[in-house]
Amino acid sequence: MAKPGFNRWRFQFVIVSLVLVFGVVVFRAAFLQIIQPDRLLVEGDNRTIRIKEGTIQRGMITDRNGEELAVSVPVQTIWADPQQVLEYPEFETDVRWEALAKVLDMQEHELLARITNNAKKRFIYLKRKTNPVVADYVEQLRIPGVRLREESKRYYPAGEITAHIVGFTNIDGEGIEGVELRHNDWMIGTPSKRKIIKDAKGREIEVLEEEKGSKPQNVVLTIDQRIQSAVYQELKKAVQTYEATSGSAIVVDVKTAEVLAMVNSPSFNPNNRNNVPLRSIRNRAITDTFEPGSTMKPLAVINALDYGSYGTLDLVDTSPGYMRLGGSRVSDPRNRGQISLADVLKYSSNMGSSKLALSTPKESFLGMFYRMGLVDYSGIDLIGESTGIFNERRRWSDIEVATLSYGYGISVTAAQLVKMYTTIGAGGVSKPLSIIKTELKKPEEQVISKEIANDVLAMMESVVSVDGSGKRAIVKGYRVAGKTGTSIKAVGGGYGNDYVNVFAGVGPVSNPEIAIVVVINEPKGDYYYGGETAAPTFAKIMRQTLRTLNVAPDALGESKIQLADVKRESSGD
Repeated sequence: MAKPGFNRWRFQFVIVSLVLVFGVVVFRAAFLQIIQPDRLLVEGDNRTIRIKEGTIQRGMITDRNGEELAVSVPVQTIWADPQQVLEYPEFETDVRWEALAKVLDMQEHELLARITNNAKKRFIYLKRKTNPVVADYVEQLRIPGVRLREESKRYYPAGEITAHIVGFTNIDGEGIEGVELRHNDWMIGTPSKRKIIKDAKGREIEVLEEEKGSKPQNVVLTIDQRIQSAVYQELKKAVQTYEATSGSAIVVDVKTAEVLAMVNSPSFNPNNRNNVPLRSIRNRAITDTFEPGSTMKPLAVINALDYGSYGTLDLVDTSPGYMRLGGSRVSDPRNRGQISLADVLKYSSNMGSSKLALSTPKESFLGMFYRMGLVDYSGIDLIGESTGIFNERRRWSDIEVATLSYGYGISVTAAQLVKMYTTIGAGGVSKPLSIIKTELKKPEEQVISKEIANDVLAMMESVVSVDGSGKRAIVKGYRVAGKTGTSIKAVGGGYGNDYVNVFAGVGPVSNPEIAIVVVINEPKGDYYYGGETAAPTFAKIMRQTLRTLNVAPDALGESKIQLADVKRESSGD
């Protein structure tokens, strides 16, 4: 038997090969564990470590009495894992897909196409935030790869009544209008996070880190839902009755400058915004500007008293009922001769307000608009608020000052106007309006003396009398002060044929509690004066507000206002 021989080159080849193989293995192991150890750690962590976020509900929005205006309710979202679905052998023939498509209000081929078109993904939405009935039905179908996920949906119990204030959120729960947008950061909070290790079966075996989140905050509004609802119903009725394009109303607590109600008509349902036009979403009370008309006349009286060019007992000569300034004409419906300051307001005299405005240096009269907050934000602090339109000029002609005295040449928002009347009712103390309830003390400024504010308030009470231009604003049982306003809307190149009707007022006069502004935009038909449309709406709102707040009646005797002995005649404004 032949003895096997020794082949040196084969032996060397095997040895070299073994050395090379083991060398590569050792080098690779050293490379991964010494030179680049982080990669292995990352790969291992990707397979075992998970970060779980806690679920939190968005904070609520309530009125001043705790009435819920915006709440988050738990709902189910239907989603699918396309990779897992496509691994199911009977994917395209399973009759459960037809049932699922039907309940999701889709065609079956559309549903299947959504799955196949996202074959490489592990997560796709099928239906966001569905109702519980649909979620239960889907769960009973038990389709492989189709699951439910808990989310929250925003619900607005008051619907269209508070829609413009509260606003709404998008599908992901982020505020996009109103208070929901302005204070979104307060209400979302921060979810807690837990870093955990899971085994191959998905079981939690260790908690590595835990991070606590911040709780979402609830937002409390100054709004009183009782008043808000009543004001909305009255405004909606007025817009329909007078066939107006739109309307706005604001109710403010005189003592605190807190907004108790702010409504617009037409409104919208924030719970179902399908086919809602953008114009209906706009909060007109803070965004839309208008020339305030005769509601500015008290400012001319305040300025004359503040400067000292007139006293409370002085008369204003309005003869012969008209005058020309720089080629333009200022006139009253008739020649009233010499009238008191109260009668300037009572009969809404353009001649009277013009004479008062021109009796002081122009800087004094123009400065009064700044002092009363008519060229700045009202303080409500909602996104989209306008500061109005006030032309900054070096020189003002007499006719420009005159027309400014009866509300032309300046545009304001309803919020700015109600702030002015709130200041008068508060004895000349100006505070920023607010719509968020807070314990922080508001800044305040005495912009006119208390005596002047009270005198002008008493004069405005004559407007709301049986022979005043605002007689339709009379509130039985209460002494009310206010002023009508009617302005023609500006168009390109001049003024058109549409009107804005306004009534602004304060009540009760003996102890002012409430300031209200009502705006009726573009009424149709025979009624187009503020005293015919906005005034009666104001009266209904004022009456319901005072009764809701349990304010005692103060009209128990005759008015203390001493009117000039002139023939009583009411004009349209």
